[in-house]
Amino acid sequence: MLFSFSPKSSTLLIFFVHGLVYAFLLLKKGFDDQNTPSKYLGTFLLLCVLYICPFMLGYAGWYSTRGHPDIMFFVPFQQLFLIGPIFYFYTQSLLNKSFKPAGKDFLHFLPAILYLIFSLIVFVTDKLILDEYYFYADGRDMDLDPWYQWAGLFSMLFYLILSLRYYRTYRNLAYQVTSYADAILFQWLQRFLLAFLLILILRILFFILNPEWGQFGNKYWYYICFSLLFYYIAINGYSSTIKSSLSFQTSFLHNEKVMLLDEKEKHEIKSLPATEDAKSGIEDLREWKQKLEDLMIRGNLYENPRLSLIDISAKLDTTPKQVSQIVNQGFQKNFNDFVNQFRTEALIQKLQNGDHQKQTLLSLALEVGFNSKSTFNRAFKKHSGLTPREFLQKLEDK
Repeated sequence: MLFSFSPKSSTLLIFFVHGLVYAFLLLKKGFDDQNTPSKYLGTFLLLCVLYICPFMLGYAGWYSTRGHPDIMFFVPFQQLFLIGPIFYFYTQSLLNKSFKPAGKDFLHFLPAILYLIFSLIVFVTDKLILDEYYFYADGRDMDLDPWYQWAGLFSMLFYLILSLRYYRTYRNLAYQVTSYADAILFQWLQRFLLAFLLILILRILFFILNPEWGQFGNKYWYYICFSLLFYYIAINGYSSTIKSSLSFQTSFLHNEKVMLLDEKEKHEIKSLPATEDAKSGIEDLREWKQKLEDLMIRGNLYENPRLSLIDISAKLDTTPKQVSQIVNQGFQKNFNDFVNQFRTEALIQKLQNGDHQKQTLLSLALEVGFNSKSTFNRAFKKHSGLTPREFLQKLEDK
């Protein structure tokens, strides 16, 4: 029988088919729309689908059925050295529209290439030269060898750490450069990073609980948990891709202001401590602080929901790095918090004037430059110590 249906094989088959569908949809969208993140995410899902194949097909009897063991032995389903780099490249392509692998970036794929060469040597030796099992004399799938599983785990942990560092750098830069950081923080990517972390934690736990990785045993429960997590990634990743393509705001705000900075400026700005000694860094700090405050208040610049460090530096006829230093050292804040404080103060003034009796709270928040209800609520609470509703209640009680 081509596929022996059992509770275990059938359950994994469901995830296998669904994963293939989402991988195909993302890859198609990636090539149709020239959307690089979709290509990487689709490839990641395809690798996840292949990852569960040995156990899905194993439970379906392929290791014992005539002819099928050769497929299981010689097809390298589990590309453990490829999953990590694809995951890392997806992170970079999502956060950096100009990202394109070049030069030394391809070294990330070297372990995967070497393993594919090794798999090819095994196939040629056992099937074409000797016509008998030499490498597979023990009858065990080398994809499930402990050395490969452990090496794959360390590889994925390494690339998860790189991805987390890259996201943290992007996040810090977004807060330093834009006044709308919350809109470009890619909440979906945060969930994706968490899901991938959970996958790796599960692998470690199952290594400890069932170290004989080549034996099926309790590994079924690991593969079910893995399937649930990659299915979550598939659904949310695809829906996030659709929303991004339909949302003008998301596409417009896709870190364009961050990308306008050259690499040197990015490095200089992100390396600036937010609480540096005000006496060090730039001369005439008080004068620059006053200029910046006057510019913000006189021109109501905070009302621009897309206000950036670059906009301010152009008006002050200075560099983004210098403006960042003025904000960090002079006001002890990042640029995002600095602008949101002006917006909060302007909104409080409107509330004290009774404007909330004529307009909704959200419309007033949008007038002063906030771009969403969630951002407005967080910023207001951070700078006033009260939620907007609590502030209104306190105002009415006076």
